[in-house]
Amino acid sequence: MCGICGQISFCRNLEEYREYFYNMQNKLINRGPDQHGEYFSCDAVLMHRRLAVIDIEKGKQPMTYAVGNRVFTICYNGELYNTLEIRNRLESRGYNFFSHSDTEVVLKAYCEYGEKCVDYLNGIFAFAVWEHESKRLFLARDRMGVKPLFYYEVKGGIVFASEIKALLEHPEIDSEIDINSLSEIMLLGPGRTPGCGVFKGVKELRAGERAFFDSDGMRISRYWQLRAKEHTDDFETTVETVQFLVTDSIKRQLVSDVELGTFLSGGLDSSIISSVTNEMFRRKGKVLHTFSVDYEDNDIFFKTSKFQPNSDTEFVRLMSDYLDSKHHRLVIGTNELKDALFLAVDARDLPGMADVDASMLLLCKSIREQVTVALSGECADEIFGGYPWFRDKQIRDTDGFPWAQSTQYRFSFLKDEFASHINPDEFVYSRYKNTVASTPKINDADGEEARKAEMMKLNIDWFMQTLLDRKDRMSMYSSLEVRVPFCDHRIVEYLFNVPWHMKNYDGYEKGLLRYAMRDYLPDEVLWRKKSPYPKTHNPAYRNAVSALLEEIIEDEASPIHTFIKKEELKRLIQSDKSQPWYGQLMTTPQTIAYFVQFDYWLRKFNVKFV
Repeated sequence: MCGICGQISFCRNLEEYREYFYNMQNKLINRGPDQHGEYFSCDAVLMHRRLAVIDIEKGKQPMTYAVGNRVFTICYNGELYNTLEIRNRLESRGYNFFSHSDTEVVLKAYCEYGEKCVDYLNGIFAFAVWEHESKRLFLARDRMGVKPLFYYEVKGGIVFASEIKALLEHPEIDSEIDINSLSEIMLLGPGRTPGCGVFKGVKELRAGERAFFDSDGMRISRYWQLRAKEHTDDFETTVETVQFLVTDSIKRQLVSDVELGTFLSGGLDSSIISSVTNEMFRRKGKVLHTFSVDYEDNDIFFKTSKFQPNSDTEFVRLMSDYLDSKHHRLVIGTNELKDALFLAVDARDLPGMADVDASMLLLCKSIREQVTVALSGECADEIFGGYPWFRDKQIRDTDGFPWAQSTQYRFSFLKDEFASHINPDEFVYSRYKNTVASTPKINDADGEEARKAEMMKLNIDWFMQTLLDRKDRMSMYSSLEVRVPFCDHRIVEYLFNVPWHMKNYDGYEKGLLRYAMRDYLPDEVLWRKKSPYPKTHNPAYRNAVSALLEEIIEDEASPIHTFIKKEELKRLIQSDKSQPWYGQLMTTPQTIAYFVQFDYWLRKFNVKFV
């Protein structure tokens, strides 16, 4: 994995501004600590930071290739999982290769197929290709939006980067927010409207989009989207297909020239990935390294709930023993978790998921001490229907985002001078409604199946993107490449059309996935009730973040006072009600921490309201 950035300009000589571009590149050093590379011309700059995973010697970037009288230069962030297939196809068309890097394959695929090259790619990626003669830039992002690509249109040109912090190093881009930005943070955060970078003028190429930029401006098109079609496979065929797609995706993602391990929470998804990986490792005589996270004194303070009936610890141990893996368990202390709230903002460039982000960052840092690449179980819940809102009819049938039923509560924190310019229900509901309206459906689908399709689309476009943002930023901050096998677009395309009675096999969350992968897990893990990402249950954590927020409240210079009512922050600290902010992942302790992150973000970026 890597970090990319650059600029195209049709009104100035970019060679004169090298210092600015090196500053942008240096902001991405965590994404690529191993190598750096640059391409400079008067009208185009492409910068690269590399985390070397495949073909360490010959995969350097930016990479340039000439075909006839045409010359192309690429900077690429990502990983292909069908490199060999595309390479073989290109070789049959006369192309020669000097490396086995996927960068060279993507570049030559673009030379051959142009914008249609993305149709052939199975992987996670964001890349830019500069066409020297036509003076045109091509941008593309993977189908599921695993890898980020932000951009900002300036006079006579465009600036792009893997992360917002790199964009903000550019002299023409200011760290400004407006009323829309504030609405994003307070009404949707830590989620974001697809394509919105929160800072004024900062945009993000959306998942499954590609674009050309030239002297006529930006032209964006969608090359991939979900499509509805009748599912004609019987149950056994569906099971066989799911097993093949899942195992094939995992096996494809094991390609690496550096050490690789897996996340292992003791839940269904990470256990499946670890088990399939372990099978492949054993064939090669290798021992799998697995990794989990826990919290100081959670064994004392953990309480069962509807959403988390048991803790992960015993299942992690059971699964590690089953695999005979080399397991690494990180136990995070309260102060360590509290302090990492600020590092998590540094990584995300925005207020985020509070300790849910912070713990992931610390876990990734710990994993990086052992391996450079790790596989994780994100996205299975969105695709196979694992979340409570897929199964709870009352939640499912409620109009609006199922994880964000707190609009008025969120709105109550805003000062009147800002609140008066926002219609909170309309702001949130319009985004919900646009997503629902874009859901592909089969005409004769009954009400329940149609609603399930809407729920899956909402989850993929919104909730999953928030978690993918988290995974990418927290892992890359630690120079760790994390791959997400369940995000393979082939799995998503197939499961989108599988009827609910199959997905809900035997009344279990993700029942179809459980049944399809039953040969890979012990029964205790296979049929374990879904458990969310682990978080601290230690009351010391709420006390610690409350103390931080109290300090902010007492400091009249705290920038958060510009936007947020002080009395509401005080009420939040004193509240004994568990009010969700963002589903069950973020309740009162995380809401307190979110405001701590919000204040730190305003300070760190010296954010100005315009």
